[in-house]
Amino acid sequence: MHANTPITEAPFRYSAEALAEVEALKKKYPPGCAKSALLRALHLAQEENGGWLSLAAMDHVAEVLGITPIEVYEVATFYSMYNLQPVGKYVLEFCHTGPCAIVGAERLIEYTQRRLGIKTGETTPDGMFTLKEVECLGACGYAPMMQVGEFYHEHLTEEKIDQFIEDCRAGKVNKGTWKMH
Repeated sequence: MHANTPITEAPFRYSAEALAEVEALKKKYPPGCAKSALLRALHLAQEENGGWLSLAAMDHVAEVLGITPIEVYEVATFYSMYNLQPVGKYVLEFCHTGPCAIVGAERLIEYTQRRLGIKTGETTPDGMFTLKEVECLGACGYAPMMQVGEFYHEHLTEEKIDQFIEDCRAGKVNKGTWKMH
């Protein structure tokens, strides 16, 4: 999952605000069911750890929830929404399954790779973009599409990808078509 390096072994603790949110979530579940708060607890840890989950962050989540580290690792490695290595400021997650593939997702992924000079799974040297391919994002009627943070970018074209990249590099917020809930 991780190589032991200074960056992966850096200490992690929730901020007071995030810890309060996790503690409040735990109280919503019966005793012994704190694991039910795991998905949100991981999201908070990822947000506070620069967009990715280090071993220290996952171990802290386990400690706070009172569950074993392996229970946290199982969930974190299963879902593509959790990043297990450092990522860029913008993580471009392209759907590459069924409906998106039929309408050209692979071509757009290859275009984005050329445009950014990276391959899927890599981050640009300036730390701005990470490119990922993920399973269905549940917006099949708007294919091809990508998710960046909480926002969907639908009916993608090369021009829309260019505009998105230019907006990000210019410091403009490009919120896409709609926000995930």
